[in-house]
Amino acid sequence: MKGCSMLELYIHIPFCIRKCNYCDFLSFPETESRIAQYCHALKEEIKRTGDQAEGIGVRSVFIGGGTPSILEAEQITEIMTCIRNNFSIEKNAEITIESNPGTLNAEKLNCYHELGINRLSIGLQSTDDDCLRRLGRIHTFQEFEKNYEQARKSGFQNINIDLMSGLPGQSLRGYEDTLNRVTELKPEHISSYSLIIEEGTPFYKSDSVLQQLPDEDTERKMYERTKEILAQQGYERYEISNYARQGRECIHNLGYWEQVPYLGMGLGASSFYNGARFSNERNFRKYLSTPYLPFEHREDYVQVSREEQMEDTMIFGLRKMKGISVSEFEREFGTPIWEMYGSVIERYSNLGLLIQEGDVLRLTDAGIDVSNRIFEDFIL
Repeated sequence: MKGCSMLELYIHIPFCIRKCNYCDFLSFPETESRIAQYCHALKEEIKRTGDQAEGIGVRSVFIGGGTPSILEAEQITEIMTCIRNNFSIEKNAEITIESNPGTLNAEKLNCYHELGINRLSIGLQSTDDDCLRRLGRIHTFQEFEKNYEQARKSGFQNINIDLMSGLPGQSLRGYEDTLNRVTELKPEHISSYSLIIEEGTPFYKSDSVLQQLPDEDTERKMYERTKEILAQQGYERYEISNYARQGRECIHNLGYWEQVPYLGMGLGASSFYNGARFSNERNFRKYLSTPYLPFEHREDYVQVSREEQMEDTMIFGLRKMKGISVSEFEREFGTPIWEMYGSVIERYSNLGLLIQEGDVLRLTDAGIDVSNRIFEDFIL
């Protein structure tokens, strides 16, 4: 790959025990036999894809879903072995697996750690069992605590916990309690997202759920308390929804925001490689029969234009608290950032939403609050 010195891998495991009421991800329950078929197809795709990236160092692997921890330990072992046999995984690569309480146990966690998986992401969402039940989660907070303790005993020293705010029936005090109880456990990383009601989900179709959502003022206070409580407990906000202890930022996600090339394998997985974007088959049966197609033969294969690359640099770069290097932008594209986006930068700077400090252009706290609206104006 021309100009590519590093690479990231994403492996999609689309299975879950039960679809959550808010989820619009490509995930679904399946039988053991179909899961086994999928694992076989996935390993075939990994082998074929590895041939296209020979000699390129892989700095991170992210096994996501769905619920990857629904797989048996042996299946994860076979997938990880296949990855290592077909890609050049760097010695200190970050290797993450997503998991959900209720699908984890000591055997699986010991297996993950022995395989060299060095980062565990656990989908907790809330410490309130009533909130979890409304979300359609299969676990309780007590089950999460047990799995968290097992993970520490298995040797995991880098754990992320996913949280959500703005949930049906969730009060500000209840959300603050979630933040406080989670930080007491001292995970290395916390991701906190506000619930978005997506079309087609059970929540979207339920008037009673919509009536239980916190009002706008309460949601706003939840957002503010996330920043305040996590900062007080030693977590640095490095991206709009992500907080970490020093040096524990998620390398894989930073790669997405910094446009490091990545290859996605598994049902519906997306890739950005050799200056092009493309994705895998989303139909389960078709994927099982043909798990790999040459990149250029994918229906949505498209070279990313220079203008689109600049747009992505601005939008993804401004998601990070450290912002964008003005000099690096000009070095990358041969055009000053002010020449391309001067009017947009000036408008939001005058509104106090953007600020340039030396070489760095970044959103202010007020700008982060309305970031999606700002991002729209950087599309050429």
